[in-house]
Amino acid sequence: MVPDRPARDGLHSLRPLPPLPWLPGLHLLLALGCAVAPRRWRWWLGGLLAVHAPLVAGSLLPRSGWLGPNLRRLSPAARARREIALTFDDGPDPVATPRVLALLEAAGARATFFCVGERVEAFPEIAREIVGRGHRVENHTHRHRYLFALLGPRGQAREIDRAQRAIAAICGREPTLFRAPAGFRSPFTHALLRRRGLCLVSWTRRGLDGVDGDASRVYARLVRDLGPGQILLLHDGGRGACGGLAPVLEVLPRLLEEIRRLGLTPVALRSGR
Repeated sequence: MVPDRPARDGLHSLRPLPPLPWLPGLHLLLALGCAVAPRRWRWWLGGLLAVHAPLVAGSLLPRSGWLGPNLRRLSPAARARREIALTFDDGPDPVATPRVLALLEAAGARATFFCVGERVEAFPEIAREIVGRGHRVENHTHRHRYLFALLGPRGQAREIDRAQRAIAAICGREPTLFRAPAGFRSPFTHALLRRRGLCLVSWTRRGLDGVDGDASRVYARLVRDLGPGQILLLHDGGRGACGGLAPVLEVLPRLLEEIRRLGLTPVALRSGR
């Protein structure tokens, strides 16, 4: 299964903005304008805000393609095969992840686990079990810093690279897919991922189980207009897995049954490389 390129499925017809090369020049131009005509400072401030607006929007909208290609739906061929992708973030977790794996195994489903590097190091046997059961372990940064998008290029690179090394050492394969914490990234992220051969992945819909412990609401968000080609996001780690019963453990059996009823096949994401 090969994910489609964003331009082919019509989700991101805009080319990614190349903000960094021209941004310092624009700052300098606006500063010179303010120095030459200080009484028009409102115009210069408005120009500065206009320049930064699409960059801020692209950073804060996880499914946006403004800051680079962003996989949020499977390819047309995968849709024709009625495939769907289940993805799990923030693990591995010693309580939730083994139970998620058992549910997937019973349903004959394959999935993608976007794992936190330091949690892979803390629970290496669970990470290896994910791979051993035919699923994928991919990069979700090393420490899952919610301020990842505010880090400079060196800080982001450290988070990405440390997770790459940890996952490769323990799982025997270097990730080819990446999902940022909460989906937030910055104008630096695309270039960093491209140099490392990583594909950014977001989702078609998410259950918000990381912040909402009501399994019924989580389930309702995921199954609304459920169909082939979608990428669904749940969590097998984080606060949901540590504060009692993780919502995913209540939601997943019902979700797998609905997927089966609709004649869909859960598959693991692949980069196409």
